[in-house]
Amino acid sequence: MEENKTAVVEETPNVEAAPAAAPQETAPAAETRKPVLNASVDPDKFDWDAFEGGDVYGEDKKEIEQMYDNSLSKVVEGEVVEGVVTSISKREVIVNIGYKSEGVIMAPEFRYNPDLKVGDKVEVYVESTEDKKGQLVLSHKKARALRSWDMVNAAYNNNEIVKGYVKTRTKGGMIVDIFGIEAFLPGSQIDIKPIRDYDQYVDTTMDFKIVKINQEFRNVVVSHKALIEAELEQQKSEIISKLEKGQVLEGTVKNITSYGVFVDLGGVDGLIHITDLSWGRINHPEEVVQLDQKIRVVILDFDEAKKRIALGLKQLTVHPWDALDPNLKVGDKVKGKVVLIADYGAFVEIEPGVEGLIHVSEMSWSPRLRIAQDFLKVGDEVEAQILTLDREEKKMSLGLKQLIPNPWENIREKYPIGSKHTAIVRNVTNFGVFAELEEGIEGLVHISDISWTKIKHPSEFVQPGDKIDVMILDFDEENHKLSLGHKQLLPNPWDEVESTYAVGTVHDGTVASVSDKGATITLAGDVEGFCHAKELVKEDGTMPVAGEVLPFKVTELKRSTKKITLSHVKTYAAPSEEPKAAAGKPASEADSTKKAIKKISSNLEKTTLGDISELAALKDRLEKGE
Repeated sequence: MEENKTAVVEETPNVEAAPAAAPQETAPAAETRKPVLNASVDPDKFDWDAFEGGDVYGEDKKEIEQMYDNSLSKVVEGEVVEGVVTSISKREVIVNIGYKSEGVIMAPEFRYNPDLKVGDKVEVYVESTEDKKGQLVLSHKKARALRSWDMVNAAYNNNEIVKGYVKTRTKGGMIVDIFGIEAFLPGSQIDIKPIRDYDQYVDTTMDFKIVKINQEFRNVVVSHKALIEAELEQQKSEIISKLEKGQVLEGTVKNITSYGVFVDLGGVDGLIHITDLSWGRINHPEEVVQLDQKIRVVILDFDEAKKRIALGLKQLTVHPWDALDPNLKVGDKVKGKVVLIADYGAFVEIEPGVEGLIHVSEMSWSPRLRIAQDFLKVGDEVEAQILTLDREEKKMSLGLKQLIPNPWENIREKYPIGSKHTAIVRNVTNFGVFAELEEGIEGLVHISDISWTKIKHPSEFVQPGDKIDVMILDFDEENHKLSLGHKQLLPNPWDEVESTYAVGTVHDGTVASVSDKGATITLAGDVEGFCHAKELVKEDGTMPVAGEVLPFKVTELKRSTKKITLSHVKTYAAPSEEPKAAAGKPASEADSTKKAIKKISSNLEKTTLGDISELAALKDRLEKGE
């Protein structure tokens, strides 16, 4: 009984029972009961037995647990849910998704959004509801990746502005993180002005517009320039509407190209073409201006619709032709520098912005066709004579050859007809050879005057650069033309041919070639003759072949055409058996005489005694073969 009373005293909060227990024994019990006495439960009705057994809430426990479970979000691993940022540090971002614990996400996953703050809602991917440490594992990067393509297409279709994180440089531009997708930012789309340092944009966040999507390969192209252009479009229209031709403005050199300079006029660009930079000739605009240089320009023209502005720089200075020495006249000598070479001539700058043309025909007295590069090159300092001067048209022609003596002035004295000289072959054509006697004096050796023997092309005889002995045959002083001959310096081989191969003589010849019409026969001394097919038949009735050596009889010799006609048949056939060749010729000549006389007679409408006697004399001469 004593033990049971003690137990009751410990379990029941009765003030009267307290003295029965020892002070040492009641102190711990009092400490244990203190939380219960402070609870909102009536101490007299508190079930100490249930508390001791761990069942504090009794039948209400399940209801309380159900209420607690209902207060938590139902989180499933692998799903994307929305959470609220509760804390941000340099390393981590704490996100509450309504689960029993908060999730930790590494800060770099939010680097695309530097404006992230506590209270922002973000989408996260539930990787695990509980890791080894009992921690909820979330990922913002994976959540973005799962929905990124849909978000990219939506932003593109709705023409929305998106934020992107510039990750790194690449060939031709930058790689940008857009909704977790790597997009390409071309270098030309970073800004409206040329970018010299791409690295300054790495690890920065910028606004972009999605300009192109390849659905098949999932490639995305973005532009930051498009946003700037849209903002400046209205500003440009306002500026251009206030422009006037001839207006002088100040601008900054924005870009330099090979064809001109782009100048920023304060929100709108204008182009100075290279020809409008300087009155003088320049090779590149960098010779006149530099990047970021501030310059004054004049508006030459503008197109408000196309927003194009043409500017000028040289127009702000006096034209050099207007400042040209008024005493300068045709015939004066001037000095200058060659600034441009063309095939037809060279442009010489005698003063900055004042040029004259030396045509190739005014560079040398030689009539031979040449190009200007044969005489001059860019940068040469030359002295020339003014041939024409037009101040209104701002044109000037110059000459070089006028400063040296004209070799054609005393040509007949230096090169009389019939004189012999040595010349240099300058050009070979199919009709002859052009040979130079001295600088400025050239002559033509016609193909018929190269050799006594027939040649197919002059190149068989000489080549450019060869020396050739010539004889002066004729002059054309007005046109600076000279006729030369080479064969005239050599004996005419036909003088010997006529004596050696007289008509009726027989010689051995080699059949060089055979055709349907006959054969070409090579005689001694490289003399060629021709034998017709009917005169080529051998005594046994067969036809000779190339390379065969046979006797041939000369039947005809024409000096004017250098033609020898031969016959093999006449070397073995008896005169009576010969075709009427010998007799045929006189007969033919007689027939020709009769026909000529008949023709003359028929053309005479009125005949006089003098005419009759003249006709009789002609007939007599023809019959005698004269």
